[in-house]
Amino acid sequence: MTTLRWLRVQHETRYDYDAPVELAHHVAYLSPRATDSQRVRDWTLTIDPTPDEWLELHDGVSGPDLAASALVVPTAQSSVDSWGNRRMAFSHSRVHEQLTVISTFEAGLTTPELPDVSRSPAWEDVAESLRYHAGAVHSEAVEFTLPSPFVPHSPQLAAFGRLAFTPGRSVVDGALALMSLVHERFEYQPLATSVNTRATEALSLSRGVCQDFAHVMIGACRSLGLAARYVSGYLLTQPPPGQARLVGADASHAWAVVWCPENGWLALDPTNDVPVGLDHVTLAWGRDYGDVAPLRGVIRGGGRAVPRVAVTVEPLEEPPAVRPVVKGKS
Repeated sequence: MTTLRWLRVQHETRYDYDAPVELAHHVAYLSPRATDSQRVRDWTLTIDPTPDEWLELHDGVSGPDLAASALVVPTAQSSVDSWGNRRMAFSHSRVHEQLTVISTFEAGLTTPELPDVSRSPAWEDVAESLRYHAGAVHSEAVEFTLPSPFVPHSPQLAAFGRLAFTPGRSVVDGALALMSLVHERFEYQPLATSVNTRATEALSLSRGVCQDFAHVMIGACRSLGLAARYVSGYLLTQPPPGQARLVGADASHAWAVVWCPENGWLALDPTNDVPVGLDHVTLAWGRDYGDVAPLRGVIRGGGRAVPRVAVTVEPLEEPPAVRPVVKGKS
């Protein structure tokens, strides 16, 4: 894998609580994945105040996703979920009024291989192949045809999906058309929805943020029997000279990935109407946002606190020195 671009990512989340927090338990999905088109190195996680429970992780910890040099997190308990994402759990049992969590790392990106449209079967055939048949051996894609809390099956989502997946159309052509359709029909409007908005609600509103764009696209695919998964990640903050700034920079981002037999998983960004490429950094994936929320927790006390999130993604100016990396599996 020849790396074409290295990016440095910093993701900071800060809570200033209205009242003291007496006890807190948090789970973070902030450890970036290595994939066929992304290398990861020098990942660190800083938590202030220091958690009262943590676990030092060593080289050789289970899971294929991180370079040996990339994981030094004495402030987190780590495990791998069923989709191969690394999650960290930490607790505070001392009173505190503020919490800051900062994740930093470097990602080396290559352009994903473009799908071969000529080898793409009709979407109806793909949907039929993903249906349960007694005695059949199914791929991991089957799980991503099922409804999930934020992305239910619905007649409305299916009808919307059929506007792109017309009869006999290849699954690749249909997925690209659906990406463009969501981009065309939906308005990017922060605060129009919340992190708890479901795909059916976002479809009715025709507005929202990248999470909603991805949920609607995924819901339309699944409601037609196709497989699609949710990916959380980041966008390049400063684009190359002469290129337009992508919507969603300076915040975490999200997109959809559609299963295309003979081509694998096709990553598409409906918020910006582009295939995922050298501006997109993958963090984690699951059925929907609820599976891979970057940071969530349960606290006692604290009152009301809205998190302040700041994300910076910037290119490294000079080619980095070669360091050990491990190529993971998407």
